[in-house]
Amino acid sequence: MMLLSGDPPKSRVLTLVLVLILLALAATPFLFPGAKALNVAAKICVFAALVASYDLLLGYTGSVSFAHTMFYGIGSYAIAIALYGMGPNWAAVATGIVVGLPLAALLALAIGLFSLRVAAIFFAMITLAVASAFQVLASQLSWLTGGEDGRSFQLPELLRPGTVLISKNLLGFEINGRILTFYLVLAVSALMILALLRVVNSPFGRVLQAIRENRFRAEALGFRTVFHLTYANCLAALVAASAGILNALWLRYAGPDTSLSFSIMLDILLMVVIGGMGTIYGAIIGATIFILAQNYLQSLMGVASKAASEAGLPLLPGLLHPDRWLLWLGLLFIASVYFFPTGVVGRLRNAGRDKSAGASH
Repeated sequence: MMLLSGDPPKSRVLTLVLVLILLALAATPFLFPGAKALNVAAKICVFAALVASYDLLLGYTGSVSFAHTMFYGIGSYAIAIALYGMGPNWAAVATGIVVGLPLAALLALAIGLFSLRVAAIFFAMITLAVASAFQVLASQLSWLTGGEDGRSFQLPELLRPGTVLISKNLLGFEINGRILTFYLVLAVSALMILALLRVVNSPFGRVLQAIRENRFRAEALGFRTVFHLTYANCLAALVAASAGILNALWLRYAGPDTSLSFSIMLDILLMVVIGGMGTIYGAIIGATIFILAQNYLQSLMGVASKAASEAGLPLLPGLLHPDRWLLWLGLLFIASVYFFPTGVVGRLRNAGRDKSAGASH
């Protein structure tokens, strides 16, 4: 209870789903051999934390921000530039963290103080403009960021794939630096999600929800809404920058396509809607569903199309062609909005309440 900040999942089904996701992620290096499965698991961990931080804004304050990928990119570029310039050592890692996190928080503070005093649409437009300017700046400063090519770098020796920590002869499987990096990503992402869970269940989090429901009433009650919204923006920026650092460490690369692309922002929005707004647990489920579909849906459709063709079924081979995976991903998104108006988590919670009500009668 304390670990979950007094807000455990309200449904047994939701609890089971979350436990299965956590166990599958923790066991991925041993249950699903191969680089792709490990990459997908690491991406789920990073984006679960990233989506949870964005939901702190969208779901708990009602603020729409388009600068989240900018903070994500600041973290990625900070660690990449530090490791590229200073070499693969822990001092460079510390430098990237010390520079990247405060820079993200300061930018979030400046944006919040400048735009959160007025209408919410103005805040959205300001964040979009700043994020676009930052993306152009990162592409132009090629001497620092590598331009469109980005920055590749090496990790400290402990985190390199060639570093064997536990040999295969000892336990039957090998633990190397790559697997250690994965568990570092998993652990830090889990800690950030738990920290956000604590934030939204604190008195501060309750004030954020009051502001979301009725900002004028919250101001009438004496709450400093600009302070609370700006503070939430800074917290979300810090978590987003931390997720960017983890992503860069995993990829050993930071570039416009992996750190600053607007398509990442769209993916975050989709994950928030699929999982459910106003719930940290929804970030985990939304990220898991979306990233699994993004990486495996095309392959599954290829198998289904081939099977339909061999069975002689009309139309289905064309509809299930792997090139149409984006269409089906869009249909998945529409279905999530229609059938799960509060996201998958909200649906599971309601199912749990209905079951409990039926048992009591």
